[in-house]
Amino acid sequence: MSSIQRSPIYNRRHRVDLVVKVLCSAAAVFGVTWLALILFTLFYNGLAGVNWQVFTQNTPPPGSTEGGLLNAIVGSVIMTVFGVGIGAPLGLFAGTYLAEYGKHDRLTSVIRFINDILLSAPSIIIGLFIYGAVVVTMGRFSALAGSLALAVIVIPVVVRTTEDMLLLVPSSLREAASALGLPRSLVIRRIAYRAARAGLITGILLATARVAGETAPLLFTALSNQFFSLDMTKTMANLPVTINNFVQSPYAYWKQLAWTGALLITLTVLALNIGARIIGAERTTK
Repeated sequence: MSSIQRSPIYNRRHRVDLVVKVLCSAAAVFGVTWLALILFTLFYNGLAGVNWQVFTQNTPPPGSTEGGLLNAIVGSVIMTVFGVGIGAPLGLFAGTYLAEYGKHDRLTSVIRFINDILLSAPSIIIGLFIYGAVVVTMGRFSALAGSLALAVIVIPVVVRTTEDMLLLVPSSLREAASALGLPRSLVIRRIAYRAARAGLITGILLATARVAGETAPLLFTALSNQFFSLDMTKTMANLPVTINNFVQSPYAYWKQLAWTGALLITLTVLALNIGARIIGAERTTK
């Protein structure tokens, strides 16, 4: 053993291994440090503005020192729910087709290619597309257009996770159900979906976390206002655009609300990701 340790080959490999470990550790520390600094700054500035006004009053007019984010919070929840409600079923059906019906045909390859493009496309491009297709056609900005933009972002995420989760379901389960005479649609609903349920829910939660803080698509579609509104055909206040507007203002109270709104979005996304992790861990243990 001592002769091996003193050999040049062993020493060179040991040095290379040590260098790689140091570089990997430094990269990890670098990334975690910046993340910790961002979170610390966000919590330090955001918590200072957390009070009941934030959740009970609408966004304030310029120069006011009273007001909250109620209308923006409600607007964000409405558009996110509508966006996920539209995009998740479409993504689920498309992912099911890719995994269950079109494994080897040319159409499947085309759908996967387009889905990969959508998955990596900047959200501002999607916002511009919905602006031209919906906002210009309707003649006005609206929460409906914002929801459609979020739905387009949700679809490729759900398609990818649905296909991956269904492909993990053992073929023996499908074959056993088919041998009993069950139709293909029933096999998918009762066997494949149940076996992949945790993974499918995880994908939808991750898609929700993805769109919860999107700003660029809403700038071109929903805009924002300072009023409480539930009308989907008109502009609707939302947290991302409100934060964008407030942080650029000269008013200290608006800037404080921007920090608080950013903290709320971060906590929401964090909660969704933790929920997705928990559900994914339960699927793994089962």
